[in-house]
Amino acid sequence: MPGSATSPGKISVLACQIAVPDVENAAARDAHLERIADRIDGLLATRHADLVVLPELSAISYSRAAFDRLDELAEGPEGPSAERFGALARKHRAWFAFGVPRVDDGRFFISHMAVNPDGGYAGCYDKIHTAQFGASMEKDYFARGGRLLVLDVDGVRVAPIICYDFRFPDLTATLRRRHDIGLLIHPVAFYRDRTFPSWHHIAVARAVENQSYYLSLNRAGEEYGSSLWCPPWVDDELRPETFGTAEEFRYFSVDPEIIRRVRSEFTYDADRLSDYAGLASTLATGAGPADQE
Repeated sequence: MPGSATSPGKISVLACQIAVPDVENAAARDAHLERIADRIDGLLATRHADLVVLPELSAISYSRAAFDRLDELAEGPEGPSAERFGALARKHRAWFAFGVPRVDDGRFFISHMAVNPDGGYAGCYDKIHTAQFGASMEKDYFARGGRLLVLDVDGVRVAPIICYDFRFPDLTATLRRRHDIGLLIHPVAFYRDRTFPSWHHIAVARAVENQSYYLSLNRAGEEYGSSLWCPPWVDDELRPETFGTAEEFRYFSVDPEIIRRVRSEFTYDADRLSDYAGLASTLATGAGPADQE
């Protein structure tokens, strides 16, 4: 689809719900990265994006077979993913955010790295909440992160969280209130286990409660898929958009004017109390007068 430059103040996002084959060694990873880079290169040649986003651990399989080979597959800021996507970022003048297993001082992290439009390494976010239920086995392999990452993409502040992180609303609230985030990117590897049915409900709630755009981006496949884009408010005009299960590449627009309008009309910031923990409470039982706590 040929396109024109984005309107002033808006940014364009290319969301890549990619298929990840059995990537369990360095040779398979490198071939996978080459295929994805070539596909994105072709898309950006016909339609620009200011930010390109890939899913959680987009460089490798989400499996014990891959995780058992982290010594071979984990990357740093100069690894093959940063090299390939950095070259594309420089060529197309775009930000890239992509998922890798990261190694630092002998410890492994589920990380989302970013490169800027000059192709330079901009930073990484390490998943804070590692999942160990359903199809997840992350605590067996990965340490938890402890720092946030905020990207300034042409004046719009963008921050990543990763998969299980979104179930902790204090995290997204901190990003919104402390850093004025306009777009939350939520790369995931959401398998269709018992956690899957609640995913979209929570993602939409995070978008609306923080009055920010929200991209929850999964890998493709019959057991994955169903990525979600949500605006900062949901009504008959502003509605979430859901992917299928196949590999898909979709463009979206972040409009700061819509963010401003939503936050002006629905005054959450002005109405929010500074402290809810300090409120007095009453515990009412059927046994007698209510107890004051």
